[in-house]
Amino acid sequence: MNDTTEPAGDSAGSSTSPSTSGCDASEASHEPSADASRPPSKPFKARGSTITRCETCRLPVLNCLCPYRVEVESLARCWLITHPLEHFKPTNTGRLIADVLPSTEVFTWYRTEPDERLLELLADERFAPFVIFPDDQPDYADRVVGIEAVHDAKDPATGTGARMPVFIILDGTWRQARRIFRRSQYLDRLPVLPLSTERETRYRLRKPASSAHLCTAEVAAELLRQAGDAEAGDVLDDYFDAFNDSYDASRRHSRLQAPTPAMERLLARRG
Repeated sequence: MNDTTEPAGDSAGSSTSPSTSGCDASEASHEPSADASRPPSKPFKARGSTITRCETCRLPVLNCLCPYRVEVESLARCWLITHPLEHFKPTNTGRLIADVLPSTEVFTWYRTEPDERLLELLADERFAPFVIFPDDQPDYADRVVGIEAVHDAKDPATGTGARMPVFIILDGTWRQARRIFRRSQYLDRLPVLPLSTERETRYRLRKPASSAHLCTAEVAAELLRQAGDAEAGDVLDDYFDAFNDSYDASRRHSRLQAPTPAMERLLARRG
């Protein structure tokens, strides 16, 4: 993402101005209790909680997304560090990445208890992880790299030989992503990759503070394309559009009468 793009999260309307000090004391008092042994199980209680949803895709059954799910492979991988509250939101787009890319890893973030599997993967020499975050603060400027570093990681003639690039995407609101970035010491040694793109968001389910603020799935799709995984990026983009259109229609209590162009492309891939 570029310096105007919100860190991967789908609640752009909740964003705050970035700061180097992380959250304030009032925010810290609302930190969920740490239990890294299992994912959150709190039921979704916000507006729309009474709608009958598909148990697989979580969309209203009126416009179920399951017929359009397509899995693809990519050399680059995505690891999501997700704020606990994001798991409860049906409008979260991070899960779309895992639907399309089976190699995706999703970790719930807790300030006091890092996920042990994440720590193991970060120590695995097969991977070249990059934290996706804006290059808007000077204190980590020495860690900022461009997309060429991703291509170098794949080159057997450079560094320690060919490795699998990994995009570590912080999945939450701007404030939540900032907290994850600032309060996770295991991320401090990793290169920071800002997403540079002219793309404007097509996400309609939450109001962004700016059209340059991309949601999580859009960030991943752009990164995959730039890393050379164009097919994976295109499929994820189509799946995101199908999700966006299906959910938007369901909010209006309307059934889509025909597949959209993105849905048609996904159906064609399914054969």
